[in-house]
Amino acid sequence: MRSSIHAENASRTAYLPSSNPGPWAYAQGDALSLVELVEISLTVNGTAHTLEVEPRTLLVDVLREKLRLTGTHVGCDTSQCGVCTVHVAGRPVKACAMLAVQADGEDIATIEGVAKDGVLHPMQAAFREHHALQCGFCTPGMIMTALALVERTKDAPLTDAIVRKELEGNFCRCTGYQPIVAAVLAGAKAMGSDA
Repeated sequence: MRSSIHAENASRTAYLPSSNPGPWAYAQGDALSLVELVEISLTVNGTAHTLEVEPRTLLVDVLREKLRLTGTHVGCDTSQCGVCTVHVAGRPVKACAMLAVQADGEDIATIEGVAKDGVLHPMQAAFREHHALQCGFCTPGMIMTALALVERTKDAPLTDAIVRKELEGNFCRCTGYQPIVAAVLAGAKAMGSDA
């Protein structure tokens, strides 16, 4: 694992080699903190990335700020709303509640990787066809959760009640959920699931 020292304060950021940071001070008595950066490797939507991050950096921040994959949204920052849902090693994870270093070496899928060659995935198409989005803020998390649900239950019949139960960790303030449930059921059927 490669690391370096990251010095930061409110107004400036500087990177120092970890072997010998040497004397470092900010003018005018600004507070200085040194944070060791950690190198991580992620495969996101099929593309390998090696990044240096602070150990405290959340996965959602790496995806949005470092990789510019802004389809993964930040809503509550407490893992309650589900708008930050991505797949890590094939499982749905709320990226605001996972440190980036915990995802080191993992395969990650975000909403940007769902459509292929400009063609919507059947679940995305079902959301569009059933008007399961209005403002669209919750939609990426809903779709990522729905995809994991369909994959996990592909051999069992999906019902309205099961979909509602599985989406409990995803909030939508616009649609009233019925169009979302209908979209998940239609998307599952289009994906070949027993919906």
